[in-house]
Amino acid sequence: MRDIKMDLLSTEILTNRLRLKPVSMAYKEEIFSEFTEDITKYMCPRSPQHIAEIEAFIDNAILDLKKGSDLRLVILKKDSQEFLGCVGLHGMLGKTPEFGIWLKKAAHDRKYGLEAIRGIKNWAEQNLDYEYFLYPVDRANIASRKIPETLGGKVVREYEHKKTNGNILYLLEYRIERA
Repeated sequence: MRDIKMDLLSTEILTNRLRLKPVSMAYKEEIFSEFTEDITKYMCPRSPQHIAEIEAFIDNAILDLKKGSDLRLVILKKDSQEFLGCVGLHGMLGKTPEFGIWLKKAAHDRKYGLEAIRGIKNWAEQNLDYEYFLYPVDRANIASRKIPETLGGKVVREYEHKKTNGNILYLLEYRIERA
């Protein structure tokens, strides 16, 4: 079982090119400007209309970090500290935590998503008691589907999900086993 004393607010994960650190208000402007309609096309949430929505997201993320239920991190380039997006591991108190990720448009096609998810997976294998990971992704989002497939994920469920804007996502839920 995860050590109750683990401080997720100070968790930092380093990979070859990336630094993952807890989301904070320091990144609200970048999150607001980069979490666009185009980025959220295959995601459940819609793009924010007002920065207050991002502030509420960050406040909730910090509460979840304090509770130990979700690890929500910003993705930064290690060398320049450039903001690239956000990544999370949700439902950490259960046996099947779920990955989530988004990258700003300028960071696409560089395998940052795979590197970030792999970094969190490696961290979780050292720090969490779980059975396997889940990774839901819209079936049309080929680039994002490559992440769980590269990590050995297998589709275990297909379902529809209505987005907050009313559009329908056609999700494939991947199961990723422990290493």
